[in-house]
Amino acid sequence: MLEKLFNPKSVAIIGASTKELSIGNVITRNLLRYGYKGAIYPINPKAPEICGLKAYPGILDVPGEVDLAHFSIPSKFAPMAMEECGKKGVKFVIINSAGFKEMGEEGLALEKEVVARAKNYGIRVFGPTARASSTATPT
Repeated sequence: MLEKLFNPKSVAIIGASTKELSIGNVITRNLLRYGYKGAIYPINPKAPEICGLKAYPGILDVPGEVDLAHFSIPSKFAPMAMEECGKKGVKFVIINSAGFKEMGEEGLALEKEVVARAKNYGIRVFGPTARASSTATPT
């Protein structure tokens, strides 16, 4: 069940960038650098190529299946990206973006919308953003 998360045959980086220090560029370079053998689909509506790979304007433009999508886009674009991932048949999404409930009510509303769209399509989601919490009582 988690095979497409831990051993995906294809990965889309939504928010891939030509800027070397951007998270979307780092993810793309790391997949290439560390020998990922599957298909890599950088998604960027303005760049024809990222890290030597053909880039696509949107995930719906990708010709093959996508097992896993990484979001490295501003949070305001995450609901639509999740909707498009659902239409594409993506089953796992990792959200590397900030700007959700940690930013207040507006961010919480965005997060709820992203989660609702993911549930609608049966997408499992890691993120958004890492949160540290503890229920343990200090001794």
